[in-house]
Amino acid sequence: MTFVNPVADADAVDKAAQAFTRIKEIFGVEEIPEVFRYMANSPAFVHDFFMNFRKFVLGEGKLSEKNKLLIAIAVAGQAGSQIWVNYLREFAMAKEITQQELTDALAVGATNSMYNVLFKFRDISGSDVFEGMPVGLRAHTFQGTSLPDETVELINLALSDINACKPCTAAHVAKAREEGASDEAIYEAIQCAATMISGTQFLRSIGVA
Repeated sequence: MTFVNPVADADAVDKAAQAFTRIKEIFGVEEIPEVFRYMANSPAFVHDFFMNFRKFVLGEGKLSEKNKLLIAIAVAGQAGSQIWVNYLREFAMAKEITQQELTDALAVGATNSMYNVLFKFRDISGSDVFEGMPVGLRAHTFQGTSLPDETVELINLALSDINACKPCTAAHVAKAREEGASDEAIYEAIQCAATMISGTQFLRSIGVA
């Protein structure tokens, strides 16, 4: 059971009504997507989120829209939000991002989370003894997908930050730079991830997976 119900167009007020108008104009749709209609229960939130989503997930910058969408879908997968994975998939397919690329982004995200658990444990365990133990976890996924190395690193970086793994985050910043990502592009990857965490957290908190 959800905490609130999706808001109909006619019931949107204040900033929610403004956001709905902009969504229709910018996306060229007649019907407001369900993710935004749930958010419209808090008018200020849906307005803020849409502006952030448009700029940091869909907008071109130092990162391409394709890279941002792949980061966004990896974040949605990490957050366990199927409704967001499905919604982002529609955008991605319209941008000619393949099903394989989307699946690989989710696989990279899952593999990264595995590594975050181990390296975060080493960092916070309070003991140096574990540093000398082998990692022992297979991670050929990082080199064996359809995604460019820079994209893989940006996904790894974004999720390592979300998972609060300090050694992983630092390592992926360095590796992303090696792969050619500028500091501005790296920061955009984090802005994209931060936006998606906001969207997924709100929907999960009201009982919409």
